Amino acid sequence: MADSKSIVVLNLGSQNVAGAVFGRTSGGDLILKRHGIVEMAGDPTVDASRLTQLKIAIDELADQIGIRKKSAWCAVSGHIAFTRFVKLPPVQGDKVDQIVEFEARQNVPFPIDEVIWDYEFVSPPDGGEVEVVLVAMKSDALAEINDQVAENGIKTSGVDLAPMALYNAFRYSYPDVGESVVIVDLGARSTNLVFAEGERFFTRNILVGGASITGAIAKEFNLGFGDAEQSKRTSGFVAQGGAVEEHPDPAVAALSKVIRNAMTRLHGEILRTINYYKTQQGGTAPTRVFVCGGGTALPGAVEFLEEKLRLPVEVFNPLRGVQNDRGVNPGEAAEAAPLMSELVGLALRASGGCPSEIELVPPAVATARDAAKKAPALVTAALCLWAALGAGIVYFNRASSVAELKAAAVSAESNRLQGLAQKIQTLDTELAKTRARSAELESVVMDRSYWVRLLAELNNKFDTDLLWLTLVEPYVKGNSITPDLLSAQAGLVDAVVPLEPPTEADAELHIKGLYRKNDDGQEVVYRFAKALASSEYFDAEEIGERLNDYVRVDSGVDEDRYAYQFEIRLPLRQTMQFKK
Repeated sequence: MADSKSIVVLNLGSQNVAGAVFGRTSGGDLILKRHGIVEMAGDPTVDASRLTQLKIAIDELADQIGIRKKSAWCAVSGHIAFTRFVKLPPVQGDKVDQIVEFEARQNVPFPIDEVIWDYEFVSPPDGGEVEVVLVAMKSDALAEINDQVAENGIKTSGVDLAPMALYNAFRYSYPDVGESVVIVDLGARSTNLVFAEGERFFTRNILVGGASITGAIAKEFNLGFGDAEQSKRTSGFVAQGGAVEEHPDPAVAALSKVIRNAMTRLHGEILRTINYYKTQQGGTAPTRVFVCGGGTALPGAVEFLEEKLRLPVEVFNPLRGVQNDRGVNPGEAAEAAPLMSELVGLALRASGGCPSEIELVPPAVATARDAAKKAPALVTAALCLWAALGAGIVYFNRASSVAELKAAAVSAESNRLQGLAQKIQTLDTELAKTRARSAELESVVMDRSYWVRLLAELNNKFDTDLLWLTLVEPYVKGNSITPDLLSAQAGLVDAVVPLEPPTEADAELHIKGLYRKNDDGQEVVYRFAKALASSEYFDAEEIGERLNDYVRVDSGVDEDRYAYQFEIRLPLRQTMQFKK
């Protein structure tokens, strides 16, 4: 089996980092040489620790499949990028770039100079109406992800979007499928839907994934995310509809029904997207469904979708057109196939000539490419510089005598300037004292409006009408100061059982309130607490990743109650001054 230069690819998912090394046969077919998958622990919907876990996972995967000091194509999740399908008026070929850039400035919800963006034709530019897909991602977010790859000794060749890589893999693996189909990529944090119909395609990202199912289990059975995930993996399955006998274990039967309810939300989003594809995109209703991603491991998921969508559903096999190298175990490769769709698409992307050639270029990669293009000119410039230096040495040797004469004059001028410098230093000292006094006065003025600004900040952090506050109370050294401030009215303050502070902070803000019953449950309180923690008024470094230590929330499972209590206690960044 002929081998060529290795192709290294990485799929940077929300819960799994998958990687593979491919080769090419003399006939152009892909060969799978090595592959691996590393799972990241924790809730994939919590972004605070994702970058650190991503770096650790890439490090483990690099050792597992031997890709350190290699160049790799990477895929990023569909939910972290902006994707928009846009129809253009008939334009000449040389005008398309200008029209697309205009549309990008109109559609991308960020300043165009703050994003990395690219586009791809959805329908061929044959002189009629042209449709393109715009893909954009914040530059700093893309740079952060690229940094985690680079810090593990892997050089980024290019970055693709996971749904586009999935589409390329489908076209390669199923060239015989020409009818309208939809590929459902069941991810941890979100689900990618990719419609393929002839030479055109359409994608949509749905923020419903495996984590949504785990969250529903955690909420229903009052479990932590880790325990709920373990229950889902060991005992979970999707309960089937109709007259089907329940599982003999009542706990497992209840678990399966919770999972089915969560999957029903995904089914509804898929139906809405199919209707949108037909009515707004002019597409044909799909006649087949392919599923892939980590969600395919959930027993009953395929049967559930087949029951609900009333279409034939099969697991997408991206290795259908890929050969296995002699060192690859066919059974292990087949088992990992549902998680390798994007890897196959990336390998094709690295080889060129794919239906979709979207590329998001991180700033560091763009800089390196520009430097490589300029390298010949830089070599020529260096040679010219050395020649100029040689000529300069001859010239400066002859001019040294003249320089010595001028040095004496410069020395005299230097003595004069030193006297001026001493005067300036004296004035600088006086200026520093004046600024110090001014800073004290500014601090006093700012302290006068501190509480007005802080309460305004609390109000600005509300993003929903599901919350309302019943108590906002400052604490110093763990004790409430409200009775002292109210003096004679101290007896009117309600006695509360305070949340035990996780630290001995000098100053804290104690907040109590109620949240209304809602679909997200306690999450509305945690979102509010996260928003407060990011404010300049609170000590985000002290809070760190321990937000749960600062928040106490009623579970919100009592059907007879309209609202539930919560309590937040956050350390303030500024030590408060109170006049009693």
